[in-house]
Amino acid sequence: MTAASILIIEDEPAIQELVAYTCTTQGYTVRRADSVGAGRDAIDRELPDMVLLDWMLPDKSGIELLKDLRAHERTKVVPVIMLTAKGNEADKVVGLDSGADDYVVKPFSPRELIARMRAVFRRRSPEHSGEALEYGPLTVDPTRHEILADGTAIKMGLAEFKLLKFLISHPDRVFSRTQLLDSVWGDHVFIEERTVDVHVLRMRKALVPVNAAHLIQTVRGLGYRLSTRPEN
Repeated sequence: MTAASILIIEDEPAIQELVAYTCTTQGYTVRRADSVGAGRDAIDRELPDMVLLDWMLPDKSGIELLKDLRAHERTKVVPVIMLTAKGNEADKVVGLDSGADDYVVKPFSPRELIARMRAVFRRRSPEHSGEALEYGPLTVDPTRHEILADGTAIKMGLAEFKLLKFLISHPDRVFSRTQLLDSVWGDHVFIEERTVDVHVLRMRKALVPVNAAHLIQTVRGLGYRLSTRPEN
């Protein structure tokens, strides 16, 4: 299973180290930045699955970066949790109104942080929550790297597993090939769109023995979806 990537933007070395260690022990891939500028560069290079963002940074306010992320198409849906010593109600309102998914006040316990991260992933990006995902007869368990159809195990390659995990996290929604490439492989990886077609074909073949191939649907002129609805 490919771990969710976490970008920590925090200028206090001790806190940055604690958060990085906490995330790493939970299986997340971690990158670090100590300023808004460095964080912006890291996001431009590779879109993270979540940002843990300090408010008070040496070059600019973390709130400014948060507003910038929410203003652009590429970054507007990236989950962001504020990590800050600014704990009064007015500051929390500003952070949440600026687009933060959650607001964690320092000092915080590592267990609380991980619980809040998982809660945000469940709401915003279920494929990264680490919890089993179910739709129709299918169950995808990311922790065990297991796929079941009505209890029967299905073997799938890593790319097909990641693709199915993403689709089952967003049932009945249609995704273009470009959206699937960006969401499953990352927008920093350059892969031809037809690669998606190859992996969809392999995924369907893996689902044939359990009579579930029909769930992977082609929506003409748009892309693919996972659905129990009749195909268009």
